[in-house]
Amino acid sequence: MTLAEILASLFPQGHAVAVADGLITGHGPLGDGTIAVIGVDGDTPLGIEGALALSAAVLATVRSGRAAPILVMVDSDSQRMSRRDELLGLNECLAHLAKALLLADAEGHPTIGLIYGHSAAGAFIATALATRVLVALPGANPSVMDLPSVARITKLPLDTLERMARSTPVFAPGLDNMVRAGAVQAVLDAGRPLGPQIAALIADLPASDTRDALGQARGGRAIAHDIAARVIRAAQAR
Repeated sequence: MTLAEILASLFPQGHAVAVADGLITGHGPLGDGTIAVIGVDGDTPLGIEGALALSAAVLATVRSGRAAPILVMVDSDSQRMSRRDELLGLNECLAHLAKALLLADAEGHPTIGLIYGHSAAGAFIATALATRVLVALPGANPSVMDLPSVARITKLPLDTLERMARSTPVFAPGLDNMVRAGAVQAVLDAGRPLGPQIAALIADLPASDTRDALGQARGGRAIAHDIAARVIRAAQAR
């Protein structure tokens, strides 16, 4: 689905969502209230200007005093890999965006990620994965890192990594693997109106991040949930 089709399905009565330079901002009606919308469209790489602009939109929603949910729509490239962006602190700008989303969620603005295209690396982490839950549309193609890049970093042969990826979902890119690992909670039905599906998701949001438990239940992350629980218990004991 294109962004225009998604917005029409989400907001059949109209909306105030706009796209400029690949950045999505605005809001639309949902149920008896309003949902704020931010994101990245058109496989756009996320640079410092984009990360700061989206952060500002999130913080403006928090400051508004209205407990509007925030929908983060994602069809991005990875972060913008330029020398300029790196020297100007792209890592800090992406971290700022992720922290703004975490702050919004903690302040009563439920955050929901919707990936409908591609996303990877730091841009994926700072947008889609920084929400309380992430859902997808069929055909989405998320990854934290593609296997050729993993091969360059680990110095392992690509065919070895491809073989490992077939049996280890948490290690592999792609929507099916992200679902099995628990990173993507559900794949929405593109044949039905998206507004009611998002509203139902918000009404049934878990109180905390459940991705490790989902990954364990789906067989994609066998030990992450138990290790995280042990770390929490040890921290609390200190």
